[in-house]
Amino acid sequence: MGRFFNMDNKFFVFMGKIADLCMLNLLCIICCIPIVTAGASLTALYYVTMKMVRNEEAYIFRSFFRSFKQNFKQATVINIIMLAAAALLYIDTNIAGKMGQPAGKILGMIFAAFTLLYVMILLYVYPLLAKFYNSVKNTFKNAILMAIRHLPYTILMLLICACPILILFIPSFQIQMSLIMLVILFGPAVIAYGNSHFFVRIFDKYIPEESVSEETEVMP
Repeated sequence: MGRFFNMDNKFFVFMGKIADLCMLNLLCIICCIPIVTAGASLTALYYVTMKMVRNEEAYIFRSFFRSFKQNFKQATVINIIMLAAAALLYIDTNIAGKMGQPAGKILGMIFAAFTLLYVMILLYVYPLLAKFYNSVKNTFKNAILMAIRHLPYTILMLLICACPILILFIPSFQIQMSLIMLVILFGPAVIAYGNSHFFVRIFDKYIPEESVSEETEVMP
């Protein structure tokens, strides 16, 4: 009985991690509300979840706001670029959809390819900023190269990100609402935590063994 109430018990460790992910998720959502701060918030989210995967995390709030403040400038620039690119892709895709055949179909396929590339960059760019010190230009460059170079991991992470969409296909409205509430409470943090297991493996390949710093510059 005493072993069950031991705080090192796997049950309490698991519940502690669940509580951390819940707090981290709500913190990320709140900091994303101004939209312009969404980039810094996502960067801080991945900064914490990658440390959690390595069992290095002890202070959720302190680590989150440390990364938020440290990467705010670059993350905001990246966020503005990504928002502008998303708006441009949306407008161009709509224009292509209203064009006649075959030009509309060809342009639609081209923009679909650009959209896929956009999603791959979006997947990598904030975790890269959270882990490595680099310029905005090189952060984008490395996001593209790593997404393609580690394509199997990229596909797995995209599938993890797409999991909440499956809720829309559940016929029961009550179950849908329950799962939506869980997504609100845990969604982004759980997805980031799951993907961080892959990012840690990928990023370790680019960190020199002798490096002891938390952030390391990625060579172009």
